[in-house]
Amino acid sequence: MTDVTREQVEEAIQGYIEPHLEKDLLSAKNIKDISIDGGKVSIKAVLGFPAKSILGDIESALKEKVAAVEGVDSVEVDVSVNVVAHSVQKSLKPIDNVKNIIAVASGKGGVGKSTTAVNLALALSAEGARVGILDADIYGPSQPRMLGITGKPESKDGKTLEPMNSYHIQAMSIGFLVDEETPMIWRGPMVTQALEQLLGDTNWDALDYLVIDLPPGTGDTQLTLAQKVPVSGAIIVTTPQDIALLDARKGFKMFEKVEVPVLGIVENMSIHICSKCGHEEHIFGEGGGGRMAEQYGVDFLGALPLDIRIREETDGGKPTVVAEPEARISEIYREIARKASAKLALQAKSYAAKFPNIVIQNN
Repeated sequence: MTDVTREQVEEAIQGYIEPHLEKDLLSAKNIKDISIDGGKVSIKAVLGFPAKSILGDIESALKEKVAAVEGVDSVEVDVSVNVVAHSVQKSLKPIDNVKNIIAVASGKGGVGKSTTAVNLALALSAEGARVGILDADIYGPSQPRMLGITGKPESKDGKTLEPMNSYHIQAMSIGFLVDEETPMIWRGPMVTQALEQLLGDTNWDALDYLVIDLPPGTGDTQLTLAQKVPVSGAIIVTTPQDIALLDARKGFKMFEKVEVPVLGIVENMSIHICSKCGHEEHIFGEGGGGRMAEQYGVDFLGALPLDIRIREETDGGKPTVVAEPEARISEIYREIARKASAKLALQAKSYAAKFPNIVIQNN
């Protein structure tokens, strides 16, 4: 009997294309160790994105491929996750205790961006990541209501704020600091300063991902984010409606101009399923998000239905991913979270933490 070779094992591993990465784990540099002892093979893989609910599936798929190699008697597969920091805009340094910042944006209001952002954050957390959410909509903060958080954040030193916690995610919003009914009658510079302070003066605790829920449009807040906030990637939320897609394209072009990679497009309210009879109808048009993704060569992360439960649950302070974790809608959010973070995992890593700070002193 001939001994099993490393080449045979590697070839078998390459036969399994991981659906979120859209490539095999060897090409994605996720295989960290292969050891062969006669007919015994053991494989160690480390994914760069949170995938708690599918680790077993990946292990089984790898086992099946390698077990089919002639001469293999037994296969041991260990798949774990390690999220690392990824590169940001060239002139910026990552924020302490935050590995990756993901901006969730839309060109226009009313497309369900905040709902998508909070469910995405909760889905990343459900998949095993440490997650925070920053509500960057100074004029219309909605995350306090959506996360069911009341009260004000603490400050232990009088200078920085402790993030509020809800459903295992850390949160910060101007809505925690002002009364819900109080309008923010501020000009642009005050808004951008508030955003920088909310981001930089919050004691985030060892986050893998900080999701930023951006206000609609391409104005001051978005520009500040692009120029001063180290963003690893952006997600564009749209509806299939032509008018929403028109504005979503502007959002896409903005990120392109400031060299923030777009991880993909989410189409919200893509189909309405009647709660009485089950009839399906494309109220806002059909397939617009998919066509836009194709046009710009980015990933189509997923389509979400127009469903009364999504609205009721976020209004009630318990978003769908935590209210109904087993529901089909929650699975779509988790799939979007896995796809977006897998896309990010393939990007260049950030080595900023490895470089020492050089301080010049006059003696």
